[in-house]
Amino acid sequence: MNRWKTLLQKSISKAEQLPAHFPTPPGDIDRVIDIYPMRINPYYLSLIKQPGDALWRQVVPDRLEFYDTDGMDDPLNEENLSPVPNLVHKYPDRVLFLVHNQCAVYCRFCTRKRKVGTRAMHVSLETIKAGINYIKETTTVKDVLVSGGDPLLMDDDRLDYILASLRAIKHVEIIRIGSRVPCTLPMRVTKKLAAMIKQYHPVYINTHFNHPAEITPEAATACKRLADAGIPLGSQTVLLKGINDDPEIIKELLYKLLRIRVKPYYLFQTDMTKGTNHFRVPVEKGLEIMQHLIGHVSGMAVPTFAVDAPGGGGKIPLLPNYIEHIGDQLVFQNYCGITCTYDNPSDKKEMRLVHGKKTAHCR
Repeated sequence: MNRWKTLLQKSISKAEQLPAHFPTPPGDIDRVIDIYPMRINPYYLSLIKQPGDALWRQVVPDRLEFYDTDGMDDPLNEENLSPVPNLVHKYPDRVLFLVHNQCAVYCRFCTRKRKVGTRAMHVSLETIKAGINYIKETTTVKDVLVSGGDPLLMDDDRLDYILASLRAIKHVEIIRIGSRVPCTLPMRVTKKLAAMIKQYHPVYINTHFNHPAEITPEAATACKRLADAGIPLGSQTVLLKGINDDPEIIKELLYKLLRIRVKPYYLFQTDMTKGTNHFRVPVEKGLEIMQHLIGHVSGMAVPTFAVDAPGGGGKIPLLPNYIEHIGDQLVFQNYCGITCTYDNPSDKKEMRLVHGKKTAHCR
C-alpha cells in the first residue's frame, strides 16, 4: 500500500483519541464531531506543537462550532447553482466540479463542512459522468475547477479518467485542480501523480496554505514535483482569527510560498459558514494587512484580498482605499501615504509627488 494511504488510514477521528497525543481533555467536542467530522492524519498531527496553536485550531474541533447560530449551511448557494449533482455553475465560462467527498484533514473553517466527509455528499462514477456530460453539452464552459473534498485523494486511475475526459472536450481550455494535499498530506504527490497530471496541460493547481508552519520540507518536495511537471501553483489562503490575522505572519507565509514556487493567489475573508463564526476577522483587519503588504513586499507575494459574496454573488476583490479624488486629476496616496496626482486623462505628463505626509510604517 502507498505510504499516503497508510497515513490516511491511521488518522484520528474520535475525541477520545486526542489525549493520547496531547494532555488535554476533549471536552464536549464529541458533540461537534457528530455533526462536523474530524480527521487529522499523522503527518499533519506531527506539525502541531501544542494545544491551541495555529495548526491545532485549524483541525481540532471547538465547542464554538456547535454553538454558532449566525452562520449559513450553504453560504455560497452552491446547491441552488448545481444543474447536476456536485457541479456548480456560477460564472458564465467556468464550473466547479466536485469529484470527491473526503479530505486529508477536515478543516474546521471549511465552506462545505456541512457535507464533506459525511453521507450528505454523495459522489460516484455516475455523478462524475453526469458532470462531464453537462460540461460537454455546455459549450460556454471554458474553465473547469476540479475540487471536492480533495480530488488528489482519489486513486491515480480515477483522476486520470476525469482529466482525460475533460481534456477531450474541445471547448474546455483550462483545467484547474483545487487541493490542500500539498499542505496536509504532501507524500500523496508522487512522481507518478505529477507525471500523470502533466499529460493534460494546461493544468493549474490551486493549493491552500494558511500558516508558515505548514511549509515543511515535505510540502516543498510536493510542490517541487508539481512545478517541475510544468504545473503552475497558486495558494488560496483564508484569513483566520487567532491563526494568521497578523501582517508579519502573512508576510512570512507569502515569502515562504514563493520559495517553494507557489504564487500567492487569494487571501480570502472567511465565508459565513455555519460553525465557523469564531474564525471570522473584521474586514478592516484584512484591509490593514493588505496595506502592510502592498509596496512593502514583492508584488509577486501580494495576493488578492477577496470575499466570496453570500448567495452566490461571486468573488469580489477588496482593496485599501488609496483614492482621494477623481476629476480632471486623479488624487491618491501611494503605499507610504504620500499624496500623488495623475492627469486624467493622461496627456503624457509624468506623475508628480505633491507635498504629503509619510506614514509611520514607510521607510
